Amino acid sequence: MGIGQPPLSQQIRDLETEIGAALFHRVPHGAELTEAGRAFLEAVRTMPDQARAAIRSAQRAARGETGTLRVGFTGSAVLNTVVPASIRAFRRRFPDVDLTLEERNSNGLVAGLRDGSLDLAFLRPGAIDGDDIQAHPFPDEPLIAALPSARAAALEDDQQEIHLTSLHADPFILTPKPIGPTLFDAAVDACRAVGFEPIIGQPAPQIVSVLSLVAAELGVSLVPASMRQLAVAGVAYRSLADAQPVARLALAHLRGNIPAIGRNFLDLSRGAGKGRDGRGVKEVRKLRLKGGFIPLSIPHSLSGRPRSCGHKLGRAGGAGCGPLMSFRRHPLR
Repeated sequence: MGIGQPPLSQQIRDLETEIGAALFHRVPHGAELTEAGRAFLEAVRTMPDQARAAIRSAQRAARGETGTLRVGFTGSAVLNTVVPASIRAFRRRFPDVDLTLEERNSNGLVAGLRDGSLDLAFLRPGAIDGDDIQAHPFPDEPLIAALPSARAAALEDDQQEIHLTSLHADPFILTPKPIGPTLFDAAVDACRAVGFEPIIGQPAPQIVSVLSLVAAELGVSLVPASMRQLAVAGVAYRSLADAQPVARLALAHLRGNIPAIGRNFLDLSRGAGKGRDGRGVKEVRKLRLKGGFIPLSIPHSLSGRPRSCGHKLGRAGGAGCGPLMSFRRHPLR
């Protein structure tokens, strides 16, 4: 035991005094446990293993390999390949982390970072209104035109590129500036850059609502290029020939000492933004929206599980794919 007999005997006596019962009784060839001693030994037998497990748990937590991470995202960003690639890479690398995903608009994401209900957020950096939040930008994403199918057919012989100036007389369906200031400003600025003031039509609170109203032929819109993956019946997408507006995306957190678990996610997201995800950032499932309606689900690639598992992520009020993934849509504020 690495301890001499007199000190050991003294420690045993001190322990017996503290317990109030004898743990050993002497026999001709040494000592034997008393009834109290056997009960005490049975109770403490696993303590060395528990101590080693506690040390390992503390070390893993310090490395950000366990714990809870709450990540928010905007509805318009979820189809950007960086978002599912980041989540997939993190789930593969740190499967024991309880990862919670929550959808809000950009202003709600900023509020969530500030009130502590979110640890990280994929958001449009234009919504950040102070220096207390640090944003790590990803490559810019082009904006494209979303048109009613009949309107697209009437423009330039249904080519895949149109001139933004050809939409000068169309109402623009946009997310209101107080909810989505970045995309609103990008669309308006693009129109002004090519020489016209856009007609602001029916507002829509979320990007899917925008596409639904476009399908209803209430107007046109400018949306991130990744929205092409939403095959909404009645909506056609066209690149712009005379303007280069972009949608900016960043991963944000409160400025200061970010916990290890957050640093791990941030590091992996930077790799995903550069196309270093193991499966390739281009793999995002194409969602078919019937009648312009999107179900409460997001691409299966967010779950980090094999395609064949058949689970759905983001059912209303339910858990996500696997026991350590959950998804919530936050009501608009």
